[in-house]
Amino acid sequence: MFLQIFKNMELTSDPVLYAIPFFIIAIATELYINWKEKLNLYQTKEAVSSIGMGLGSLVIDLLMKGLAFGTYTLIFNSVHGNDGGLGWHWWVWILILFADDFTFYWHHRLSHEIRVLWAAHVNHHSSQTMNLATALRQSWAEQLYKFFWWFWLPVVGFPPLMIMMMMSFSLIYQYWVHTELIKKMPKWFEFLFNTPSHHRVHHASNIRYLDQNHAGILIIWDRLFGTFAEEKDEEKPVYGITKNINTYNLFKIASHEFVDLGKDVRRAPTFKDKLKYIFYPPGWSHDGPDLRARTLRKQLEIQNKS
Repeated sequence: MFLQIFKNMELTSDPVLYAIPFFIIAIATELYINWKEKLNLYQTKEAVSSIGMGLGSLVIDLLMKGLAFGTYTLIFNSVHGNDGGLGWHWWVWILILFADDFTFYWHHRLSHEIRVLWAAHVNHHSSQTMNLATALRQSWAEQLYKFFWWFWLPVVGFPPLMIMMMMSFSLIYQYWVHTELIKKMPKWFEFLFNTPSHHRVHHASNIRYLDQNHAGILIIWDRLFGTFAEEKDEEKPVYGITKNINTYNLFKIASHEFVDLGKDVRRAPTFKDKLKYIFYPPGWSHDGPDLRARTLRKQLEIQNKS
């Protein structure tokens, strides 16, 4: 039964496939503007490694999407039987936009606040440049489990194929925000939606910007839950992570934080400390300075007030 459900998910139903020409044209356009204006937005080896990470992620993603669709279908059928759940009405698309985006926000936020999840997510942030190629620097490990976060959607009645399509629409939307060419959108748009300005903050390693703006499509979740930071003209984002890895090796990019996490767990003196290294935010240490993002921001606020 599961294999039959797996086969019923046609690859042609994935909107990302139809967006690939747009991705290519957009990168080519950005490269042309970068060359013409001498903006230095691209570093060749880094861009190539980002594209390589994207291709590897695509292979894993194809398998995991099939497994996720099959699982969502089993859940949907067991809960809703033949009643069709919420159906494919226009208003259901509005509901799933908010439901999917809310889920993405918490998945993304916790991927920054729980170290073992950060170990999977960090490679997306390891690029020290911000351009459309950086958008392709997707995690390999994250693809193995991220679909678990969306399991509640078929339970409440969203059709499995609609869920998969909405996740793809979100991914497509998030592509264009990885650029420095677009400075600011209109104020109403900046207030409601994720934009290049908001996402530059998210990719910055500046203390003021650390672990902020986790939005997928809508920036309202960051505003509601206290993780919003505005890009300041006086503080240009510095891209990368707080300890840059300076490598173009795809396997090192994908695994470096897992290696560091393993070292920290091994040297932790107690079982409790080992768990803290795994589940506490990045930067926690049992014997060193507290370098968690929240701690660093509080210290910066105190420093600025004094």
